Amino acid sequence: IFLFCQYVRVAVDSKPEVLLQLMLREWQMERPKLLLTVQGGSENFILPPKVNQAFSKGLITAALSTGAWILTDGINTGVSKYVGEAVKIFGGHDLRTRNTVGITPWGVIDNNTDLIGRDAFRPYQPLGNPLSKRACLNGFHSHFLLVDDGTLGKHGCQHGLRRKLEKHIQLQKIHPRLNQGVPVVCVVVEGGPAIVSTVLHYVSNVPPVPVFVFEGSGRAADLLAFLHKQTIDRQLDADIEEDFLIRIGDVFGIERAEATHLYTLLLQCIDHRQSVSKTVFREYACAVTKDTNHSSMNNR
Repeated sequence: IFLFCQYVRVAVDSKPEVLLQLMLREWQMERPKLLLTVQGGSENFILPPKVNQAFSKGLITAALSTGAWILTDGINTGVSKYVGEAVKIFGGHDLRTRNTVGITPWGVIDNNTDLIGRDAFRPYQPLGNPLSKRACLNGFHSHFLLVDDGTLGKHGCQHGLRRKLEKHIQLQKIHPRLNQGVPVVCVVVEGGPAIVSTVLHYVSNVPPVPVFVFEGSGRAADLLAFLHKQTIDRQLDADIEEDFLIRIGDVFGIERAEATHLYTLLLQCIDHRQSVSKTVFREYACAVTKDTNHSSMNNR
């Protein structure tokens, strides 16, 4: 069943201030006090049951207790699907009040022509053709920005718009009398090679965006967590570094040259150690509830 949600098809070069105005005025979303941007694997992957429980409960607890918006890619696979399941299980009865926003490429959505219309209810089947290479929307998101760059079947066009929207929201004042912007926190679950570059973008931002790496979720998240742990006091020993390079290649199925490049990016992420925490969500929910304006949470 696809629950009631609101969506709009937007151009890839849409202005973030116009999008935020639409979300606040037309969709009547409550102004966020925190922005949780969830990044990670877009293909299906398995989270161990205990890890999934901690992620799901912690994410929604953090969102509800702080008045946060949650941003994902909105598709019904990978980390976005896990976020949808978390909303379903822990989000309460009125799922329409949850501010879980999918920012999704229009051209990858299966049966996207079913969504064409203006000011009308459009039925949508979230279970697509198993033989299709297209993606389906996750039915437990409350809102969607469907980003159209004119291509079909290509992922990635949404990333630039998502970053601009996040930055614009970050500049908004939580209260007119307070000189405090909306804190942004990135949560990393699993993820491929591109997630490493995404993390580097957040931690090298001005001001830096704190990144919480969910250890135990796999691939990019676990590589970041391992390096964070092993480089607390010193650089990696030569033998550990060699093993780590081999591990990068095995995890992503890439050649030595690409693994070496990714290792450099991982080290650059850890250079911003004060903005990177490896965490479990019990700690994470507590951290953002107590201090949503701290740009460099304590390391764990």
